[in-house]
Amino acid sequence: MVGMTSTSLAASATTSRERTDADRLPSLTGLRWIAALLVFGFHAGTMRIIADPGPQAVVGEIFTLGLSGVQFFFILSGFVLVWSARPGASRRRFWRRRFAKIYPNHLVLWALAMLAMLWFADPIDPVAALENLLLVQAWDPRPGHFYSINNVSWSLSCELFFYLCLPLVLPTVRRARPWLLWAVVVAVPLLILALWPGQALVPESDRWWFTQVFPLVRSLEFWMGVAAAELMLRGRWRGPRLPMASLIFVLTWVAASQWIRAELWAALLSAAYVLVIAAAADADVHGRRSPLRSRTMVWLGEVSFAFYLVHVFVIMTILRLTGDWGTGLPGWWGPLSVIGFLLLTLGLAALLHRYVEQPMMRRLASPRSGRRSGAAPSASAEPGAHGLPRQRVSGGDPDPATSAESHRGVTHAP
Repeated sequence: MVGMTSTSLAASATTSRERTDADRLPSLTGLRWIAALLVFGFHAGTMRIIADPGPQAVVGEIFTLGLSGVQFFFILSGFVLVWSARPGASRRRFWRRRFAKIYPNHLVLWALAMLAMLWFADPIDPVAALENLLLVQAWDPRPGHFYSINNVSWSLSCELFFYLCLPLVLPTVRRARPWLLWAVVVAVPLLILALWPGQALVPESDRWWFTQVFPLVRSLEFWMGVAAAELMLRGRWRGPRLPMASLIFVLTWVAASQWIRAELWAALLSAAYVLVIAAAADADVHGRRSPLRSRTMVWLGEVSFAFYLVHVFVIMTILRLTGDWGTGLPGWWGPLSVIGFLLLTLGLAALLHRYVEQPMMRRLASPRSGRRSGAAPSASAEPGAHGLPRQRVSGGDPDPATSAESHRGVTHAP
C-alpha cells in the first residue's frame, strides 16, 4: 500500500516545475477512454447490432457491466475537478469553463437528433425537448423526458448539477478533517448498496429513474471522487499502486459479472474505480510507469467526451436507415458492423472535438477579464492547498454517458 510521506511531498514540490507530461496527469485522460469503451461495448451488446445469438452472447458477456462506465466517469469527474481547482479562482470562472466544456457539443448533438427525429417523423414532446436543451431533463421522472432527444445527455444534466454544487462545497471540503473525507470514501459504496432496499420507498414506476438518473443520487459517486482527490492532495491517501489497483479492478469486474449478485455490483465497482483513479494520478505525480499516458491513449481520452455523445446517435440512426433497427445484422456482418460503428464514431468524435469542442473552449472558457486580472495560466503547475503540486489534467475533465434503456447491467439497482 502506498502513501505520500512528507519526504515525497517535498520532493514533489521541488520538482513540480521541472515535470512536463507527469504534471498534466495524462493517465487520467487515458482512463476516460477505457470508461467510454466500456459504455460503447455495453451498447453494442444491447442495441441489437448483432443478430446471431453466439457472437451477441459473447459481446453481452464481456460488457455486461459496461453501463457502470458512467459510474467511472462520475467518480473521475469529482477527482479531476478537485485536483485541478485553482486557488483564488472565482466561481463564475469555474462555471464558465464547465459550460464551455459540455454545452457546445451537447447543442450540436441536440440539433442533429432533432433533425433525425423530424426525418423519421418521430413524435417530439416540446417540453421534453426544451428540458433536454437546457440540461434539466434528469430531474423529470416522467418516461420520455429524462431519456429524450440525444438520450445519453441525461448524464450531462447530472454533471451540470455537480458543477453548480462543487464551488459552493469546496471550501468545506478543504477544511474537512481527513477522517471525514475517508468516511465519505467508505460510505459511498454502502449508500449505493442501500439503494436496493431503499428504492422500495419510491413508486415502482420511478425506481429506475431514482436509482439510475436522479442527480442527487448519482452525486454520491461524484463526491466520492472529490473526497479521494482531497485526501491525495493532503498526502493522506493510502491505496495500491497502479498495477495492483488495475488487477483489483479486473478481478472485481470478472467476479461481479460471473458470480456476484447484481445488487452488489455497483458498490464493488465504485471501490475498484476509485482505487484505479487514485493510483493512476499517483503514478503520474511520482513519475512511475503508466501505459495509460501513451500518446494514443491520451488522444483517445481527449475525444472520449465527443465519442460518448455521438455513439448512440450514430448507431441508432444508421440501423434505422438500413432497416436493421431491432433485428440486427446477420452472420459476420454483425461483429464487423460493431467495429465499423466504433471507427466511424471515433472519426466523427475527432471532428467534433477538433472543430467544436476545442475552439468553443478557447472562445468561451477564458474571458478577457480573467487575463487582465493576472489569473494563473492554465498550463502551469500550481501549488496545492496542502503542499502537493496541483497538476492540470490533460484534455480537460471527464463527462459521462450511458444508454436510454433499462438493462441487466445496472449501475445501482434493477
